[in-house]
Amino acid sequence: MPQSLAQILAHLVFSTKNREAVLADDIRDELHAYIGGIVKNQKGTLLKAGSVADHIHLLIALPRTCAPADLVQEIKTGSSKWLKTKADCYARFHWQGGYGIFSISPSQRGALEKYIGNQAEHHRAVTFQDEYRRLLDKYDIEYDEKYVWD
Repeated sequence: MPQSLAQILAHLVFSTKNREAVLADDIRDELHAYIGGIVKNQKGTLLKAGSVADHIHLLIALPRTCAPADLVQEIKTGSSKWLKTKADCYARFHWQGGYGIFSISPSQRGALEKYIGNQAEHHRAVTFQDEYRRLLDKYDIEYDEKYVWD
């Protein structure tokens, strides 16, 4: 077969360093667009992005030629450097060291897009830590609580 094709959808989640609530409402759309450019440069597609002050959710069609860990590194490094240029309040900005990335079925794409788009409402009742624990449990990922947060 001469052509290589793939459809690999992933839900990527990571927080700000120490879950500091520093992502202002007025920067988020621009941040999402910037991350979309990073993903596109790596030959992937950002399908949906949603964030609140202390974390971000991304639905990505992963590129078939880039390892997920490499893509995450590009996203986090590039967006962190970009944020530091946007305002003095971001001069010391960092994302958390880790992340969660979860495969999703194309049949679940619509529901996940709705969930990601509804982050502000969702986090009026649920903390990032509780949400992240639920994701880890949902995907049956074993973890040690003392290594999850930074």
